[in-house]
Amino acid sequence: MVRKIIQIDDQKCDGCGLCIPNCPEGAIQILDGKARLVSDRFCDGLGACLGYCPQGAITVLRREAEAYDESLVMEQIVQHGPATIHAHLKHLKEHGETELFNEAILFLKKRGISLEPKAPADACACPGAESKQFRKAAALNSSSEETPSALTHWPVQMHLISPAAPQYCGKDVLLAADCVAFSVGDFHTRHLPGKALAIACPKLDSNQDIYVDKLVALIDQAQIRSLHVMIMQVPCCRSLLQLALAAAEKAKRRVPIKYSVVSLQGEILKAESVQ
Repeated sequence: MVRKIIQIDDQKCDGCGLCIPNCPEGAIQILDGKARLVSDRFCDGLGACLGYCPQGAITVLRREAEAYDESLVMEQIVQHGPATIHAHLKHLKEHGETELFNEAILFLKKRGISLEPKAPADACACPGAESKQFRKAAALNSSSEETPSALTHWPVQMHLISPAAPQYCGKDVLLAADCVAFSVGDFHTRHLPGKALAIACPKLDSNQDIYVDKLVALIDQAQIRSLHVMIMQVPCCRSLLQLALAAAEKAKRRVPIKYSVVSLQGEILKAESVQ
């Protein structure tokens, strides 16, 4: 059949991956350093990923393609949890795709999958997401054979944290890209002490609009004292800073915001205040 579908210009694409979290259907993956359409059947041709490619490598065209398969897409989406399901359903509603939306809802009903919350927002059946505060951060001693952790709470991943948790109230918050702690050798001794930590991957995490809302809540409701964003030098990582700045614009309070750029070898390349 001939229908609308995305096309990715291999020459323009630099593999930054910003298109991936903005494709609710999971039709795009990074393969061999380039964004690729994994299957015609995953792409609905609505172009949700358009505008997120800094190189302008993605366009929508009409060509001979396999039919889009909503059931196949839903089989994949449900494996990634409620946040991804909600993002997909929102995408369909915003584009007026009533038939596909109803097909997705029917899919969920047939499998007994409910999107209704069964617990407060900061609760989760998964033990790994249970909110915890540690009694005291261990004293750091650089001469010790083993460097103690400076982490004072759990969870730390942005999708799992609750802005209402006591570990964030009135604190200085460090928002770090996932790779930062693996690159910076003295992350626990130099950057983490005295900070409430949150981590995220701006390239691979889905439904990042939630991150903006949580950061707004941290600023306005938890009344954090400051926000420090640590990102890697790779281009796609900078969008984490953009999320923080977007939240700062939406928030009613104003807090000091600074950011640091980390090299792949763990050196601090830049450290600046932006608010």
